[in-house]
Amino acid sequence: MSALLWLLIPLAPLLAGALLWRWPERLAPWLWLSCLPALLLSLWPAPALEPGILWPGAAWAAEDLLSRAWLAFSALLWGCASRYACTDLVDDQHQFRFWSCWLLSLTGNLLLVIAQDAGSFYVGFSLMSLAAYGLIVHERGPKPRQAGRLYLQLAVLGEMLIFAGMLLRIHESGGALDLATWQSVPVGTLTAALVIMGFGLKAGFWPLHVWLPLAHPAAPAAASAVLSGAMIKAGILGMWRFLPEQDPLLQSWAMPLLAIGTISAFYGVALGLIQIKAKSALAYSSVSQIGYLLVIVALAWLHPDARPAAAVLLALYGVHHGLAKGALFMGAGLAAHYRLGAIHWLLMTLPALALAGLPFTSGAAVKILLKDTVYASDVSHWSVLLTLGSAATALLVLRAIWLMWRNQPEAPAASPPAGQWVPWVLLCSMPALLPWIWPELRNALLASLPLKPLWAAMWPLLGATVTAWAVHVSGWQLPARLQTLPNPARACSLRLKRMLQRPPVPQAHPDIQRHRWRDIERRWNHLWSGGAVAVSAWIIILLLLLGWLD
Repeated sequence: MSALLWLLIPLAPLLAGALLWRWPERLAPWLWLSCLPALLLSLWPAPALEPGILWPGAAWAAEDLLSRAWLAFSALLWGCASRYACTDLVDDQHQFRFWSCWLLSLTGNLLLVIAQDAGSFYVGFSLMSLAAYGLIVHERGPKPRQAGRLYLQLAVLGEMLIFAGMLLRIHESGGALDLATWQSVPVGTLTAALVIMGFGLKAGFWPLHVWLPLAHPAAPAAASAVLSGAMIKAGILGMWRFLPEQDPLLQSWAMPLLAIGTISAFYGVALGLIQIKAKSALAYSSVSQIGYLLVIVALAWLHPDARPAAAVLLALYGVHHGLAKGALFMGAGLAAHYRLGAIHWLLMTLPALALAGLPFTSGAAVKILLKDTVYASDVSHWSVLLTLGSAATALLVLRAIWLMWRNQPEAPAASPPAGQWVPWVLLCSMPALLPWIWPELRNALLASLPLKPLWAAMWPLLGATVTAWAVHVSGWQLPARLQTLPNPARACSLRLKRMLQRPPVPQAHPDIQRHRWRDIERRWNHLWSGGAVAVSAWIIILLLLLGWLD
């Protein structure tokens, strides 16, 4: 198999974008095919490609399980979302603008996954982040504009932090760009801080999450699916790739990072439960779930010897969450346009409860693997938080589904078009299919089937279901004060925009002593009042003669 096949991954979306300019209506239904090379190469990877024509040290490959798993679920999610978006935007007048930003984001997302050097990763990350702005503001109006402005401001800030951290990392590694070398080079305090903050702004964990709850509700459903399912995870992948495997500094930072991940997991649930729109609740669910991915990274820093097992867990959790969250966002889009039937809601419940660890799904498998990892670590007493987290996640996803059901149209039940129904059903069924397709997940799922682990996974879901039903029956309503909480991030973004439009630069007032020069002129005129013009002319002629004689 030729290594040149890796060129198809970034070139296929770019070629599709070039052809879209010529045949926009014919090509749009087939844009999902641009994800096919990435999906196939994730299953049957080719030898590594070294495109040295780009820059020294450039390399593209997917040699480990984490890269192949990340590439596979990203390609599958983008492909399903592409087909969904084609039907969703069939009457949109700005399709070409949307698809241009879509294909650029797709190119960057796939490129950063296969990047084995810092240059390729940064190019892909920047392309994905900046092009995603067009997806967020596609549905024009004040809210998309505000969400897009905040996103772009923080995206540019994140790019600057990552670039500064990358330059320092290159200096620390003696000029090397390949990420494999970086794994064995110690990292400095400033470098680590810049990398964590830069990638953290994209990942969206607390307290760097402020753009995420605004961007998801504003974007189209397909864009929200890939934004939450694939793009925000690039921040976690960047932290994993840029920072070394074993480092005393990172080991000392593991506990604070573990605390941040835990806070993010529960903070996202707390804020999500008071939302009145389904996509807003799902956005805060992403803040919560990204906290668990951060916990896995922190555990790998805390116990460097267990990093290979943590890499497998990170791959499994990323695939599980990416596909389930993509299905929920696309389902929210369907519920906003169609009155769904019982079969639709049954399908919607599968990925929702899988996020909370529903038995016989990929959620149960990754939860038991995460619990085993925590039990084997120095923070085994934190394992009770995982059980509480499952119950909290179940409450949040049930709240999101109830909001979808309550806000759906009053028209009679109608089945969505096949272009939306088929990819959505595929994603909804993945939590049940993945454990039987993927050996690593299947082994973990079988370990969760005995009665004790099964009950440990079931009782948080049962408790959350009973609590949700009791709240629904009682008719309890959220206080109006909680529904209109202030958003400091939006206010700061608007203030920054106004400050840049009217920069506070003081007007220049030169201090010219006009009266003094006027007095000197008057005295000169009085001195030569009889023939000032003639005297001036003679002086000029004299000067010219002196210059000529010289």
